Amino acid sequence: MSVTVAMPQLGETVTEGTILTWIKQIGEYVDEDDILVEISTDKVDTEIPSPASGILSEILVAAGTTVDVGTDICVLTQDDSGDAVAADESESGPIDSEDTVAADASTTSSSEPTGAADNVRRGVLSPVVRKLAGEHGIDLAMVPGTGGGGRITRADVEKFVADRGSVPQETPAQAPVPAVSAPAAAAAAPAPTSSPAVGAAGGDVREIPRLRSLIAENMSNARRVAAHVWTSVEVDYERVESVRTAHKVAFKESEGFSLTYLPFIARATIEALATYPVVNSRFDLEAGTHTFNKHVNLGLAIDLNQGGLIVANIAGADSMTMKAIARSISSTAAAARSNELVPDDLAGYTFSITNPGPFGSYMSAPIIPPPNAAILSTDTIKKRPVAIEMPDGSDGIVIHHIGYLGLSWDHRVFDGSTAVLFLNRIRHNLETWDWEQELR
Repeated sequence: MSVTVAMPQLGETVTEGTILTWIKQIGEYVDEDDILVEISTDKVDTEIPSPASGILSEILVAAGTTVDVGTDICVLTQDDSGDAVAADESESGPIDSEDTVAADASTTSSSEPTGAADNVRRGVLSPVVRKLAGEHGIDLAMVPGTGGGGRITRADVEKFVADRGSVPQETPAQAPVPAVSAPAAAAAAPAPTSSPAVGAAGGDVREIPRLRSLIAENMSNARRVAAHVWTSVEVDYERVESVRTAHKVAFKESEGFSLTYLPFIARATIEALATYPVVNSRFDLEAGTHTFNKHVNLGLAIDLNQGGLIVANIAGADSMTMKAIARSISSTAAAARSNELVPDDLAGYTFSITNPGPFGSYMSAPIIPPPNAAILSTDTIKKRPVAIEMPDGSDGIVIHHIGYLGLSWDHRVFDGSTAVLFLNRIRHNLETWDWEQELR
């Protein structure tokens, strides 16, 4: 008998997927839950486990092809007892020649030692893994594999890079192939006796990573659609800082992560969104609809160690205490950087926050992620001299923790007065709330 595998539903918002690479090949035995194929959506790349055991007898969708959810993508063959049977490769479907793997990754028989079989599975490397290893000059023999049978996954390579603090480096054998055609390369190459062009910068030509391509496309589209305007305010964080300093040691001991400014800002922002609900709305000019969201799903822009940026969703943030918000921020960021998020985790946010402050930014004007009406940027908080009114009414100079909040907003949805009032509400909350009470 045979089992037909379909393009899975990878999330409520996902309607199609692209085959990135076939981890298993025609004629290869597949155990149930072995990684069968790597699929990409517009949100995330995902390794898909096999729903059954059998021989991969047909590949119905070639690598690089995008198909709708529910489309048949391959066939696994078993005999009537459920055991795998040999596949007739002459009947196999289309397969991308770039997905073939090295000879040491071919199928082994059940009579081989367990260690040999594990080595075979470990040797089945996706193009993503091979590319990452090449970019970072990594010997894959040194990378622990957490996939089926010890197979090395992209997350394994990323963790290895993070653990050793590596920077990309290339050797001649590992340099990526320039993404230009042979005729163009020939035309561009100087004759052996010619001198370099005056002012020529040189450098490597690299293939654009898929995540960077998605970011480029999505951000360009967002910039074209929304009427971007930027507004900022200065915030005195001294009240927040005094509470944070008093509780940060005990907080880290009890929670396992540091108490940063971001949960305070998020909590103050969520209340401001309730006061100015248009900022938490969705605007569709083509459909002629303007939806005011009942709840706040907080989008969190997360840097993937300078390898790209994603926006993850903290659903129902308006029902959370500040401690719960802090936990969600920490766990979501950790899951994103270890490649554990699924497509639904990257959709559904109604308002977003990006946090370049820890990198030392002064002011930032981020691009609004559709379909949001605005995005808040939190920038560096530093000690600065500020003028205050003393209890006796005179003026004085004190040292306080000062920072800036920037709001990129869509002028199609609301106007400048709303943007300023919304930011002032966040500032008021940060400067006046009883944050001791919020931490309880």
